[in-house]
Amino acid sequence: MVALSELIPPEAIRLDVAAPDWRAAVRAAGDLLVAGGTSTDAYTDEMIQNVVDNGPYIVIAPGFAFAHARPSPAVRRTGMSWVRLAEPVEFGHDANDPVDLVVALAAQDSAAHTDAMAALARLLADPEQHDRLQSAATPAALHALLRSHDGVEEPAAAPEPASAAPDAGRTGTEQHKILTVCGNGVGTSLFLKNTLEQVLGRWGWDRQVSVEATDTISAKGKASEAVAILTSREIARTLGDVGIPVKVVQDFTSTDEVDHVLRDTYDV
Repeated sequence: MVALSELIPPEAIRLDVAAPDWRAAVRAAGDLLVAGGTSTDAYTDEMIQNVVDNGPYIVIAPGFAFAHARPSPAVRRTGMSWVRLAEPVEFGHDANDPVDLVVALAAQDSAAHTDAMAALARLLADPEQHDRLQSAATPAALHALLRSHDGVEEPAAAPEPASAAPDAGRTGTEQHKILTVCGNGVGTSLFLKNTLEQVLGRWGWDRQVSVEATDTISAKGKASEAVAILTSREIARTLGDVGIPVKVVQDFTSTDEVDHVLRDTYDV
């Protein structure tokens, strides 16, 4: 397991950065990846092009953009950077703009950083911790907050007593499957997967429903195996009709919103 504080070292954190627009904000985060030897300038260009091609789906929570692109030769090793903006900027997201925090991910694959992503999602979903991160005076102070949550998991909650677990999946497999989808399958879809799995654990449904994070191309081929897709509004438009319900989530860190979407999916 790679800890969040390992993927975001102090030198990959910049606070109160001036950026005139979203491109400059993403480039500031990319420059930190380049400076740390995590990726090249080409990967920063790929992160920007990802938004141009797919829209502002990387703005996955109010004020928060998770910049990334597909694994590519421009990624030298898996790592992340953290840029807190001096003034928020618009990415064009209809619910979560403006953005004052950009975290960038350069991933060689989708395996090494899943635990760190879960830790980051829990931190940003906790209003008290989020305020502490936003008010940290120095990169060292912010890094200390990240380090203090390495390996910390959310306490398990009692399952929902009124929610009967689903029967075997409609394809005859032992589990239902839900897909979380983003443009690349290694970034925002993993955020949403982590949040959905938290809700399934609270319900006591985690043995009956599995969650797979994937990209838009793969999702179309895997849709027949799943009961639903959870994704952003932008990616939902890209997917179109895939033969199963496609549910839109605005805040990928919100267990309350995902709980509501899951209830709607299963008519609970």
